[in-house]
Amino acid sequence: MKEKKRIVVKIGSSSLTHGETGDMDYIRMEKLVRELSDIRNQGREVILVTSGAIAAGKNALNLKEMRVDSKAETLAVKQACSAVGQARLMMTYQRLFAEYNQVAAQILMTKNTVLDNLNRYNTHNTFTELLRLGAIPIVNENDTVATYEIEFGDNDTLSAVVAALVEADLLILLSDIDGLYTDDPRKNPDASFIGQVDELTGELLLMGKESTGSSVGTGGMNTKLTAARIATSSNVDMVIANSRDMGVLHRILDGEEEGTLFVARREDSFDLPGFLSSLHRT
Repeated sequence: MKEKKRIVVKIGSSSLTHGETGDMDYIRMEKLVRELSDIRNQGREVILVTSGAIAAGKNALNLKEMRVDSKAETLAVKQACSAVGQARLMMTYQRLFAEYNQVAAQILMTKNTVLDNLNRYNTHNTFTELLRLGAIPIVNENDTVATYEIEFGDNDTLSAVVAALVEADLLILLSDIDGLYTDDPRKNPDASFIGQVDELTGELLLMGKESTGSSVGTGGMNTKLTAARIATSSNVDMVIANSRDMGVLHRILDGEEEGTLFVARREDSFDLPGFLSSLHRT
């Protein structure tokens, strides 16, 4: 881990907000930014994939409980909340990173960013240049314009796509769970923790039941295993770790055993655009 130079870190909505109110947890955000800034100061390259825009927008617009009559209205409200919340979220990150003398840049993506060859090429070049200039790209899904056909649907998948796109060395998914278990530990006290996964077998993938531990997040273990499939097939190691202590980031990079490590296993035949196109086909 000490040799990893290009790191992608994903943080979920439940890790950025107070569970009781849904408001932004500024103390936790500040600790995250401090950790990322220190990793950058070590000479590593850092990309942050962040959730939280819709949650921030809902809170700002007093829509914590969205009650609408149709799917179209739900999408419109979601996109309006994202438009408000993304600006607030980015403003907060800009201020926090500036405190540590870091330059943050915003990149918003949809699935079309990757499926279109020219878009994918240009996005890769943008990331490469930002990292060369020493900036910290902050990535989110462009929920304001995304529809079912062009959305990733969750930032676990998005972060793995980014890691594959930039040829990262390591992807770290910060969540509200310690890592991969044989069952949901919230419901089954006998669930066993899995510290390392050398190969994503069919049995392991079946463990990814579609569930989420929060009302603001969109990704359960199923999406994290999808992310692992993308990352490891693209020769990127991936770790799922608990975000309750942001210090877990430097412990992971110091080589300590934290969370679940998914070991990279490059698949030369793995086609990222093709894999993305197959998602959500139900």
